[in-house]
Amino acid sequence: MKPGYKKTEVGVIPLEWETKACSEVSERIMVGIVIRPTQYYVNNGVPAFRSANIREDGINDLDLVFISEESNAVLVKSQTRTGDVLTVRTGYPGTSAVVHSRHEGCNCIDILITRPSKKLDSEWLAIWINSPFGKEQVLRNQGGLAQKHFNVGDMRNLIVALPPLPEQHAIAEVLFDVDGLLGELDHLITKKRDIKHATMQQLLTGQTRLPGFGPTASFKKYSFGSIPDDWDVKPLKSVSTMNGRIGWQGLKQEEFTLSPNDPFLITGMNFKDGKIRWDEVYHIPEKRYVEAAPIQLQPNDVLMTKDGTIGKLLYVEYIPHPGRASLNSHLLVFRPIAGQYNPKFLFYQLSSPTFSQHIELHKSGTTFFGLSQTATGKYPTILPSVPEQTAIAEVLTEMDAELVVLEQRREKTRALKQAMMQELLTGRTRLL
Repeated sequence: MKPGYKKTEVGVIPLEWETKACSEVSERIMVGIVIRPTQYYVNNGVPAFRSANIREDGINDLDLVFISEESNAVLVKSQTRTGDVLTVRTGYPGTSAVVHSRHEGCNCIDILITRPSKKLDSEWLAIWINSPFGKEQVLRNQGGLAQKHFNVGDMRNLIVALPPLPEQHAIAEVLFDVDGLLGELDHLITKKRDIKHATMQQLLTGQTRLPGFGPTASFKKYSFGSIPDDWDVKPLKSVSTMNGRIGWQGLKQEEFTLSPNDPFLITGMNFKDGKIRWDEVYHIPEKRYVEAAPIQLQPNDVLMTKDGTIGKLLYVEYIPHPGRASLNSHLLVFRPIAGQYNPKFLFYQLSSPTFSQHIELHKSGTTFFGLSQTATGKYPTILPSVPEQTAIAEVLTEMDAELVVLEQRREKTRALKQAMMQELLTGRTRLL
């Protein structure tokens, strides 16, 4: 341990820092309305916060519930004040945010309310609870089986590291600025996604035509909507092959391998944000790969889950070493017949609300849903000319690439924040 530091129950911190139980530096710790007061809900009135509204970057105003002015007056103990720290109590406990002036007087439903004393900066407390040091204590003390919870007594006993108040302010301000940047990135990503979805809807239905194509003077109507006269509609089975593993072909889990030289076995669990998490994919022996030639993957294949969570889609950009991959029995692979469609265009079309509606109409099952190949093949595929399909796919691919850059920037910023928290919340780096 280097000079000027000491070991405490929360780790090594500077000598002049203290550690206190949250109850020792708080005026009040209580829980909001525990029983959901549905009898108090109204269409408009005083906002009431629930767990879903509490995020590490602040209080989210989406999906608020409201209670009447009269009910809010009765439930006065649950009303918030500026500077209160709200903490999720059940489900995924521990997430905390600070009440600012615009939310003063709102009520809380099943949320912990901590009112810090003058020794404790509210932003510092929220940051501490959200940090690895706070989360470790929350995880250690949370109770419950089916649903985890963190109670008033647990919050009272939570140990907080306490720098001098000016240093608390300074650290909170720096990390608050980083949260602001993360919030801006989240807002920009949401905006870009909304623009992309609107663009998809316009381009995939021909309501907007790219330069060099159309515009058409008239449209023809189908059950799913209208498309330009020069476009076509065909059942998916007539333009695409659809192949999946026939049962499991006797394949057992004990045959899975971790050898990087064996072929991959792709499952729906390996899909994330339209990408395959190759580092999490199991492998299978070569003989199992060879026995099912129709599902030996190739670049430009389109994959879809047909059971469980139906309709998760993936476009295969490439297959890493060893360059061979197969599918489990819950996936379909689509390939064009006689070049009738651009695979990337089909990927975007199957990602549209039109195909989602087709799934809802044709899925079968009670507790475990599935979409048969017969039902999938009936999907009315919208087909511009292949050159127009390619142009549409290129526009949407560019929009996806912009989103990837923004998401990578957000992840780097989050990683930077975590590194800053490790330094600042332990006093290894000092601001004052």
